[in-house]
Amino acid sequence: MNLRDKLKAIEKPKVKVTVTPTQAEEQRAFTDCWRTETIHTPSDYPIRRQTVMLMQGDEMPERFAHERILYLDTETTGLAGAGTVAFEVGLGYQRGEKFHVRQLVMRDYPEEIFLLEEIVRIAEGFDVVCTFNGKTFDLPLLKNRFIMNRIRTDCLDKPHIDLLHIARRVWKLRLQKCNLANLEEALLGIPRVDDLPGAQVPERFFSYLKNGDFSLLDDVLDHNEQDVVSLQNLLCHMCRMYENPEQLRFDEDVYSMGVALDRFSHPQEARRCYQLAGGAMHAASQSRLATSYRRNGEKAEAVRVWQGMIRRREGGVTPYVELAKHYEHTERDYAAALDMVRQAMIRLAEPSFFEDSAVQAERNALQYRYDRLRRKAERAEGDCQANKRSM
Repeated sequence: MNLRDKLKAIEKPKVKVTVTPTQAEEQRAFTDCWRTETIHTPSDYPIRRQTVMLMQGDEMPERFAHERILYLDTETTGLAGAGTVAFEVGLGYQRGEKFHVRQLVMRDYPEEIFLLEEIVRIAEGFDVVCTFNGKTFDLPLLKNRFIMNRIRTDCLDKPHIDLLHIARRVWKLRLQKCNLANLEEALLGIPRVDDLPGAQVPERFFSYLKNGDFSLLDDVLDHNEQDVVSLQNLLCHMCRMYENPEQLRFDEDVYSMGVALDRFSHPQEARRCYQLAGGAMHAASQSRLATSYRRNGEKAEAVRVWQGMIRRREGGVTPYVELAKHYEHTERDYAAALDMVRQAMIRLAEPSFFEDSAVQAERNALQYRYDRLRRKAERAEGDCQANKRSM
């Protein structure tokens, strides 16, 4: 017997061991994500296509309808990075007289694909997506997770209403902070009570993964549910305000809405807001109103507004300078233009103006304009005298 045969003879026989999974391991078989649905009373204000386009500045589908809007909000494991995952997604939509909020949760990472597939299934039935900061965060994150799981992303390639950008354009001047909770309280009169801070959401999920206590996610689900409901309420409120700017209580909001409408080339609607804005925003609104008229070729209306500002002593030297430009370039009346610049220089010399660098720069600009206009006026006068002598 050789050495190999001797070693085989003393080798312990192999025993095949069959491991039977425990009950706990069987319960962790990943076949679906967790889901729930709640019903709410929807906002009763209609959401019209034209109004949304005024606010958003983007084209909306021809068959636009409230029932075709999908409201979406995510709760994630972090704020950024390749490993960030949306472990919970809230989806809201209106059906008749009810507003449905469906919430999906992955109870562990292998359930993510089931959560994403359910999003695809639901999103395919809608034409528009509405989020709060979804353009920057929610949708790019979800699309990245779709790609990682080899799922097509076109289910989210729809016209997008991002309420954060609309809110900032109208309310940032007055509110400064335009987070969802602040807007709920300031605009809708709905303060959040015992709400889970967003910064604690990832910690709750990781704690749940460690000990399996699903109740740790109850506050997360409540927070997300209120976010989704608020998306619809806030969109309806915005539509109401854009259609009825006279109902806005604060002049800062009316003025900001006018600026936003101007930005998206809606001059008539913007002028309506400028004409409504008063108080501390009246001068700025009148200045923008005159600019709107001038830009559209309605120069007589622009002159009327600037002259009114001068009578009310509004806008500092701006209306004088604008009238000087009008008289110089449109009417070729250099004497009238010079008079406007003189009045502006007198106005700027009043003690109510602080002697800072901006005032000095403006004074220098006026002096330069004055000297240039005087030379043009002298040349025009000389040409006139020469023409008279030649006759």
